[in-house]
Amino acid sequence: MIGILALQGAFREHEKILQTLGQRTVLVKSPSQLEAIDGLVIPGGESTAISLLIDKYELKEPLQKFIAGHPVLATCAGLILLAREVKDGKVCLPVLDISVRRNAFGRQVDSFEENLDIPLLGETPFPAVFIRAPWIEEAGKDVEVLAKHKDKVVAVQQ
Repeated sequence: MIGILALQGAFREHEKILQTLGQRTVLVKSPSQLEAIDGLVIPGGESTAISLLIDKYELKEPLQKFIAGHPVLATCAGLILLAREVKDGKVCLPVLDISVRRNAFGRQVDSFEENLDIPLLGETPFPAVFIRAPWIEEAGKDVEVLAKHKDKVVAVQQ
């Protein structure tokens, strides 16, 4: 079963696509729910709001322990939450060896869609949506770059 951190942001969209793919899901809102899942999705949203809610619901330590031993997919704000360094924001769960810049592609009005080549996902370009999206400014030696938009790293794996 896959858990989706459901404090704020695009958790319903992740739930819908995973269920469409036949995956059982649980919306994670408390530490005890981490015990029942095999992997976790940390969705996009507003990273500051999600970070504050992680603290409010005492999820920081349980999430760090879970992440240390399980697969995690993080999109947009989720990526920011996992970064060891946030250039213009607060570090929350520093488990991914990257330095990231929040809102790097501009304001809400600067949002755009772009097909990205992500070889890990196959030959068909991936339709990515950039809404106040981050980019990765630095990646550690154990971090593999999965995708770029122009010269900016936008997806990694560690």
